[in-house]
Amino acid sequence: MRSTYAPFDASAYLDNDAVIAEYLTAAAEDPNPEVFLAALGDVAKARGMARIAKDSGLGRESLYKALGSGAHPRYETVSAVLRALGVKLAVIANASDSPMPGHRRSRALSSHLKGDRSSIGKRDRRPKRHRAGA
Repeated sequence: MRSTYAPFDASAYLDNDAVIAEYLTAAAEDPNPEVFLAALGDVAKARGMARIAKDSGLGRESLYKALGSGAHPRYETVSAVLRALGVKLAVIANASDSPMPGHRRSRALSSHLKGDRSSIGKRDRRPKRHRAGA
């Protein structure tokens, strides 16, 4: 006798914000970007595709197409869907990765990161090194 199983539908288990956040975080860590897009589609399905389409400013068919297999949606589309879902991406450093030895930020970037915006767009004013024979 042969057994038949119903296909697994992850959206049936995505019933609260903590589970959704953990699911999307795990999917984002996979090196294959299609895994994250599939997870985003599962979450949108769990929340209601029509509602997510409306809240993100996309048509329902466009949302299905953007999150479908083999799709390559623009960052703006993914960002709009994330906003509609009430989640956001966060970038964190790997604990095992350390900055490259001898790596320095430019003064403009350091000032910008400290909140001083006056140096944005200005060149770093370090003296130029001249090569011998040039």
